Amino acid sequence: MLRRAVTVRNRTAHDNRKEFAMDITQLILDDHHEQRRLFAILEQIDRTDVKALAAIWGRLSAFLEVHAEAEERHFYPALLRVGTGAGGKPNADAETEDAIKDHNEIRDAVAAVARHPLGSDGWYAAVAAANKANSEHMGEEEREGLADFRHNAELALRHELAVDFATFEARHFAGVTPVDKDPKAYVEANK
Repeated sequence: MLRRAVTVRNRTAHDNRKEFAMDITQLILDDHHEQRRLFAILEQIDRTDVKALAAIWGRLSAFLEVHAEAEERHFYPALLRVGTGAGGKPNADAETEDAIKDHNEIRDAVAAVARHPLGSDGWYAAVAAANKANSEHMGEEEREGLADFRHNAELALRHELAVDFATFEARHFAGVTPVDKDPKAYVEANK
């Protein structure tokens, strides 16, 4: 009788862990929403309010790099191991290579913003270019890598990676040094 009660209690605890498990794909989607929100906020600030523009852009530019680095450390190596391809990509290698290329383009677009005076036409054009590069990447990632991973990765792995991803972002909330990566070399090193 006691053994049965313990089994039922353990099963219930296990079921609750499943119900409350984090999922790295959801954390990435949540980050995407925040990135879109911050770009939208920039569009609504008066161009003469350079203090507000600097604060929001500073947060967004740091967030974009931290997010990319967290994906490159935690999500994409796992996708290379379990992914099979989605959204028109033949395999996880192609999804990952494209994503790393996109991250490099976003890094370059973010760096271009710094070449313009805050609030100037050139600054807004550079921010718009960064938004475009990031938006295109997020759309592809949502259709490809995230869909592939949700389909092929067990919830336990998605939870473990979510903890690692969230921890990395929390530890590096103020930013990390942007470093472009060779997409093909990245895929080979992380297979």
